[in-house]
Amino acid sequence: MKNVLVTGASRGIGAAIAKELAEKGYRVFVNYNKSEKEAVSLAEKIGGIAVKCDVSNADEVDNMIKTVEEYGGADALVNNAGASIIRLLQDTSEAEYDKLFNINMKGVYLVTRAVIPDMIKKQSGKIVNISSMWGITGASCEAVYSASKAAVIGFTRAMAKELGPSGINVNCIAPGVIDTDMNAALDNETRADLAAQTPLMRIGTPEDIAKAAAFLLSDDASFITGQILSVDGGITI
Repeated sequence: MKNVLVTGASRGIGAAIAKELAEKGYRVFVNYNKSEKEAVSLAEKIGGIAVKCDVSNADEVDNMIKTVEEYGGADALVNNAGASIIRLLQDTSEAEYDKLFNINMKGVYLVTRAVIPDMIKKQSGKIVNISSMWGITGASCEAVYSASKAAVIGFTRAMAKELGPSGINVNCIAPGVIDTDMNAALDNETRADLAAQTPLMRIGTPEDIAKAAAFLLSDDASFITGQILSVDGGITI
């Protein structure tokens, strides 16, 4: 049985990815930071293991990976944990900037750094990072969020080159507007407008992202690395 660690997996996109991968036969490590009840419940339902960790804290990340290593180490990693803020740049505090980059980029760096020694030793592994369409196009009132997600894209491309010789695939998914808690604050008019701007005329679901992640982690994607897969209904065309 292959092991996969999914960060930020207690709800939303992360939970959908955890469920999809469990159905594919993976042992899923369901990472959470604050949503313990949801993570434990999900882990019980899918036969996975809930692991608490603030991905922006190096010591906590190392402890999480030690737990995964007790089961043979991570064969795959999905860096999904993320945070967002909608605010004009001049109204965004330095603390808010630090929080977004610590979770959205530093977390990806810390968890990736922690899992790759074992992957390199095995000469195999797959990593999928979750960015955003705003990391590609940028978004008004989300400059810091957009920048943090653009950093994830750059990191993905660099690590694909760095880890390719070790047989490790590194790819990225850039979701469009997805029906999650992160977008729950959008009013109905805004949601309708975003759906209308999308060629497929709908807002995406967490399951849309989960299926893309499952593909990139599968053997069918063995010759794909360093790619940014936009799962956005065509909105960034």
